[in-house]
Amino acid sequence: MDAVLLIIRLVLFAILAVAGIGKLLDREGAEKAVKAFGIPEPFVKTFAILTPIAELIFASCFLFVGFSWPGAAGALLLMVTFIGGMLIQIVKGEAPDCHCFGQIHSEPVGPKSLIRNILIAILPIVLLLNGREFQGYPLGESDAAILSNSILAFLVVAAFVTATYVWRLSKENSALKRQLDLLEMLETGASIIERDEAGDPTDSLPIGAPFPDFSLPDTAGKRITFDHLMADPLPKLFLFVGPTCRPCKAMLDEFADWRREFEGRVRMVFVSRGSAAENIERFGAELADGMLLQKNMEFAGQLHIKWTPAALFVGSDGNIASHPAVGDMAIRDLVGKLRSEDLTKPGYHIKNSQKRGRIKIGEPIPDFEATDLKGSPISRKTFIGKPTLTFFLSTTCGYCSEVIDQIRKWENSPERNGTNAIIFSEGDVETHKAYGLSTPIVIDDGYRLSGNLGMFSVPSGVLIDENGVIATESALGGPMIWSLIGRKPE
Repeated sequence: MDAVLLIIRLVLFAILAVAGIGKLLDREGAEKAVKAFGIPEPFVKTFAILTPIAELIFASCFLFVGFSWPGAAGALLLMVTFIGGMLIQIVKGEAPDCHCFGQIHSEPVGPKSLIRNILIAILPIVLLLNGREFQGYPLGESDAAILSNSILAFLVVAAFVTATYVWRLSKENSALKRQLDLLEMLETGASIIERDEAGDPTDSLPIGAPFPDFSLPDTAGKRITFDHLMADPLPKLFLFVGPTCRPCKAMLDEFADWRREFEGRVRMVFVSRGSAAENIERFGAELADGMLLQKNMEFAGQLHIKWTPAALFVGSDGNIASHPAVGDMAIRDLVGKLRSEDLTKPGYHIKNSQKRGRIKIGEPIPDFEATDLKGSPISRKTFIGKPTLTFFLSTTCGYCSEVIDQIRKWENSPERNGTNAIIFSEGDVETHKAYGLSTPIVIDDGYRLSGNLGMFSVPSGVLIDENGVIATESALGGPMIWSLIGRKPE
């Protein structure tokens, strides 16, 4: 048991020492993280410096048997504080960077970081339960040996932190070099193209909507459909490029690296435009192998992607699982988020746009009781058994009248395929009755009910699955609402 306790002490020493040094190397990032966790502005700098100092002090305690027990108490206090802060952020639906290891490693607060901290917190609990007198073997048989081994332990951690820091700087320098290469290409005389017609990059099909089917030739002339791609159970990362796209050329090495890195986890699907010959010349035979070709941007246009380079993640279930990442920096950020996650878990998605409301995919709808215009009861049970397309409308919304007309046509359409529908709306009862719809309408003035389902504007909608669980993000506007069930409005 003494050997086990010594190992626990050394593990805690390494974790806290790396975390403390990492934060001290990135004071600006530490202050940003502290502020994001809700610390008042006057205390941000103080907390940002005291936290890593406390981590280093408690780390040092684990090198000496006599100080291990109070070190464990301090480490547990730190971990409980971190866990509490993370829980508060998760409940609030926010995900600031934890900045747990400063420059060495940082990630958004979420289940993964929370579980990691809980597991770490178990280690000091084990030491505390063993009492002050039973903290495992010392680091040496004499005071001199203990001191020298302690110094050696710090040197090992410092070497690890230094190596990691240099590696990160190398990656940042590589990214800077690619940016300089791009600027150099722009300085060769190419004019900057204004893209006023491209629209907002975040104006895209909703997360959770089925990816639209297509039929496109690849560079070998073989026609590929989405069903062909779905025969491969891996999730897909669609990368939209073009033979005349200068930023795309600057990312060639990264594209090749990602294809190798994600082999067996994510299938990279490159979509370009133009002829096979010019794409092979631009991207090389290896990268262009299997590349899908559109004439212009007609397929990308279905996904509301009008810029290159751009990327879109699609889950293994064939549903859209991210917002478009437009531009080299956004694509790198999206790829970074794919590296450490379980991409095959049901409903996995990435929110990579700040212009959307909170996404509630995977959350069960709350219990409620209401009645529709005909007096029929509407509750959570109404949503059980079949998928339900849920609309959020208003009699004062001009665009909602178009959606009403589309619902009227859809009610008798064979394309309905057993999908239920419910309308939550606000306004005059008689006006709603005059619509003449068979779809149940619940008057929800102030959107007290529908707001809990993810609605944030009108006309909008979400798809609730047959288990009463929210399956998509809120879709704004008629075309986006119908995309939730893979249908185009008439």
